[in-house]
Amino acid sequence: MTATMAPAQPASAEHILSLFPEINTSLATQTRSALKDDDLQGYDEEQIRLMDEVCIVLDDHDQPIGSASKKVCHLMENINKGLLHRAFSCFLFDSQNRLLLQQRASEKITFPDMWTNTCCSHPLGVPGETGSTLDAAVAGVKRAAQRKLDQELGIKAKQVPVEHFDFLTRIHYKAPSDGKWGEHEIDYILFIKADVDLDINPNEVQATRYVSEAELKEMFKDDKLTFTPWFKLICQTMMFEWWEHLDHGLEKYKGEKDIRRML
Repeated sequence: MTATMAPAQPASAEHILSLFPEINTSLATQTRSALKDDDLQGYDEEQIRLMDEVCIVLDDHDQPIGSASKKVCHLMENINKGLLHRAFSCFLFDSQNRLLLQQRASEKITFPDMWTNTCCSHPLGVPGETGSTLDAAVAGVKRAAQRKLDQELGIKAKQVPVEHFDFLTRIHYKAPSDGKWGEHEIDYILFIKADVDLDINPNEVQATRYVSEAELKEMFKDDKLTFTPWFKLICQTMMFEWWEHLDHGLEKYKGEKDIRRML
């Protein structure tokens, strides 16, 4: 996969809504319980419950169309028809400029056991986390990142104030997890520098590790380790350049308006 700034084939709101009548255009909470869903039989109960969360469904220009459950958004049969949702990838660095990585729990339905950046998740289709302008969307993903850092890693909001997150850019990528599940996201890249206390949620995270640039590059050489596709894409393109400028010069990379297409 390579990165390009060229636009992808457009998927209009009308086309997406005609394909997926289950999309809720009012961004209201879904009511159906995933616990009763045949597609999710045999998975961890807490992870099934989280499949009821509502993701923000998008057109190819990152404009919200409505909301659909996490389960609907992550089925490959829907992704292959063009269903796209909003996400974020947060990269937390400590005062030594080491990046905090997490290894996803075995209980995860998508990409279990893989190493990835500090926190990767979705803003929800609820007031405060959605937005149709770039500024509003960035504010929403920052709130979502703060919420998920606590839920996954036990990092309290006071250690990661919303105003301390830096938004760099957005990437549009698609990746299968297995034959059934996958990702198709416009992913907001957030950096934050903070020394934090961890209280790991074992249902989400099985291990964490702080790494330098050199240590991360060595991890990528280890055939025994697996990494999430979005993390690999980011590292193969801009990650190490951004990291180099973490203390001096990151300003020029912040707030990019174009979406980086990595399809």
